[in-house]
Amino acid sequence: MKTKTLIYRLSYVALCFVVTTVTTFAQAPMQRKVDGIIAKINNQVVLKSDLEFSYLQYLTQSKQQPNEDLKCDILKSLVQDKLLLARAELDSVTVEDAMVSSELDRRIQYQASQVGGVERLEQYFGKSINQIKEDLRRTVRDNLIAQKMQQEITSKVTVTPKEIKKYFNEIPRDSLPYFSSEVEIGQIVRYAQVSKQQKQEARQKLEDIRKRILAGEDFATLAKQYSEDAGSAEAGGELGFFGRKELVPEYEATALRLEPGQISNVIESQFGFHLIQLIERKGQQFNSRHILIKPATATVDIEEAEVELDSIRTLIQNDSLTFAKAAKEFSDDKNTKDNGGMLTSRATGSTYFPMDQVDPSIFFAIDTLQVGEITEPVSYTTEDGKAAVRILYLKSKSRPHLANLDDDYQKVAAAALSQKQNKAVDAWFRKNLDSVFIEIDPEYQNCQVLQLTQ
Repeated sequence: MKTKTLIYRLSYVALCFVVTTVTTFAQAPMQRKVDGIIAKINNQVVLKSDLEFSYLQYLTQSKQQPNEDLKCDILKSLVQDKLLLARAELDSVTVEDAMVSSELDRRIQYQASQVGGVERLEQYFGKSINQIKEDLRRTVRDNLIAQKMQQEITSKVTVTPKEIKKYFNEIPRDSLPYFSSEVEIGQIVRYAQVSKQQKQEARQKLEDIRKRILAGEDFATLAKQYSEDAGSAEAGGELGFFGRKELVPEYEATALRLEPGQISNVIESQFGFHLIQLIERKGQQFNSRHILIKPATATVDIEEAEVELDSIRTLIQNDSLTFAKAAKEFSDDKNTKDNGGMLTSRATGSTYFPMDQVDPSIFFAIDTLQVGEITEPVSYTTEDGKAAVRILYLKSKSRPHLANLDDDYQKVAAAALSQKQNKAVDAWFRKNLDSVFIEIDPEYQNCQVLQLTQ
C-alpha cells in the first residue's frame, strides 16, 4: 500500500481535533507570509499550521523518523482534501447542521474520555467546551462534506473473491502484517432507573433556584454554582448558538417560546431537569443558557438493574435465549442493541479489537473468560454520565499470527476494497484537477503536489 494512501486516511484524523480557524482566501494573490497560506484551491486554503500539525501527528502515530518526502505526501493529501471541498462547493453538496452537531458532540465526548473528563479537556485547550466546539465546528463540517464527496466517488466500488486473493498474493511474504490477539465483545446494558422521589427532589432543587433568580439573583452565577452540565456551567450556563433540531426537542421547543431575557419553567429532558434563559435569536439560530440538575441514582436502583441482568444472563447460559436476541430485547444501549450487542471500533467500524486497545474496565472483566462465556453484572458509568450495569460476552478471541486468508479474510477484503477505492479517488482527482484553480507556494514546488497519483 502506498504511503500516500496511508497519509490520505490519517490526515482527516489529524484535522478532526486541531483547534484552528481556517481563514478564507478569496481573490487576493498568493502571499506565503499572510496567514501562513501554502496552498489555495478555489476558496479553500491549506495553512502551514495544518501541514505541521498533520505531519507531527503522523510521526507520533507511526513512530517514523522525520523526512521531507513524508511531509510532501501529507501536503498532497491535504490538497486532495481541499479539492474535495472545492468540488463540493461547486456541486452544492452540503450536510445538515444536526449531523455536524451530532458528530461534534461525539468527538468531544471521545476526546474527553481519553483525557479524563470534560474539565481536563477544557484545561488542556485553555477554553470552555462551547469555545472548543465553535473552534471545531467549521473543521467538522468540512470533514463531513469531504467524506460525503468521497463516499459518492466510491459508493459503487466492489471487490470480487478473485481480486481479494490476487491482492493478498501480491503482498511480499516479508511484508505480511503480524496480528496480535483480537477479541469480539458484546454487551447488554441496563441503566439505573430513577425513582419518582429522586426526580421530584431534582425538580424541587431547580424550582428553588428559579425562585432565587426571579427574586434578583444572577442566572449565570447560579449556573456556575449549581449546574451539572460541566460543558456549560463554567460559562454561566451559556450554550452558544444552535440551529433548529440541534438540541433535544424539549429544550428547543421551550427556548424558542421565550423572549430574550425571559426564564422558563422547569422542564425535563433525557438529560435531567433544565431551567432555561433565552439570550438572543439570529435568524434560525438561538443562543441560550441553562441550569441542569440530574436526579440522583440510588444504590437500590443499581441493585435492581443487577438482578435483571443476572436473570438475563441465566437465560442465555441455559440456551433459552441468544445473546443477540437478549441485547435486542433488553439492552438500554442504543449503539449496540441492534448490532447483536457487539461493540464496534469508532475508527474502523469493525467488531474486532486488539487486546491492547480494549478499554481497561472491559479488559479486566473479560480477561479470564473463555470464548462464549458471559461476565456477571458489572457496574459502570456511561460516557454521558449515567449510572449503569452491563454483562459482557466474549464472542471470539484470536491468537497472535501472521496474516493469512483463512483467519483474516475480512481484513484482507477490506484492504483490497480500500486499495480499489483509492484508485477510484485518484481517477476522480485526475479528472477534476482542471475544474478548480490550484496554486501552491513556491517553497513546496519540489513536492510536485499536483502529481497526485504518484
